[in-house]
Amino acid sequence: MKLVTYEFAGESRLGAVRDQAVIDLAHFAPDMVGFIDAGETVWAEAEAYVAEAAVTRPLTDITLLAPIPNPRRNVMCLGLNYVEHVEESYTARGQTTQIPDFPIVFTKATTAVNGPYATIPFDTAVSTRIDWEAEMAFIIGRRGKNISPEEAMTYVFGYTIINDISARDLQSQHKQYFKGKSLDGSCPMGPWIVTPHDLRDPQNLAITSRVNGVTKQASNTRYMIFNIPTIIYHLSRGMTLLPGDIIATGTPSGVGFARQPPEYLAPGDVVECEVEGIGIIQNTLINV
Repeated sequence: MKLVTYEFAGESRLGAVRDQAVIDLAHFAPDMVGFIDAGETVWAEAEAYVAEAAVTRPLTDITLLAPIPNPRRNVMCLGLNYVEHVEESYTARGQTTQIPDFPIVFTKATTAVNGPYATIPFDTAVSTRIDWEAEMAFIIGRRGKNISPEEAMTYVFGYTIINDISARDLQSQHKQYFKGKSLDGSCPMGPWIVTPHDLRDPQNLAITSRVNGVTKQASNTRYMIFNIPTIIYHLSRGMTLLPGDIIATGTPSGVGFARQPPEYLAPGDVVECEVEGIGIIQNTLINV
């Protein structure tokens, strides 16, 4: 299934996409987190319903929101999880490359979450070095702690796309990731959550970003340093993962700050992030 949160007539609703249209699923749960909480029996009932139900309304009549517009807690993210991105990051800073031995984890505030086609605020009084980062993310489907790599994939509810928009000047000023990754609207997400049945091999997907139609990143999820089972294993050690947790898996090489000369986004720029088998999100930066 392709599960969405959408807005129609001023109301946010749960749905599934089929044949370029939305089938409403509000009778299964009030929102996406509630649907994930409901568990596998309800998921199976919803999938059977989507296969047979009449289409509710075309995509052109609704607005897609982030699949989880209001997460329970911060979006968890991996830094430096592709070798070539590690290399370009250290090189840009004039440092010797060091491949991490353990996942580098940071979070983005819940207020950073943004829609798949929404505008991204650009406030020059806050930051002028706004960068793009295309990432595949996955959603946790059930509560778990100390999860082994062997059982980790059974905890995955589905997959989506995130643009980990980053204020590089704030990262430098604050000496850590959180503030520079958490500006309002800096986590476009979507356009939907694809369930595992419809995305058989998440570790072999093309991942791409484009700025104003020009390709900036082009890689594949098979080049992750830490794959999904390993990420879940490390995150869940001594820390309970919750249904609806959003975990972004890192970005490949081609980000703006590491280019020669560096490139940053500006108002009016259009950023697309694409992951094979999931879809495309597209966001325009606007002055605020």
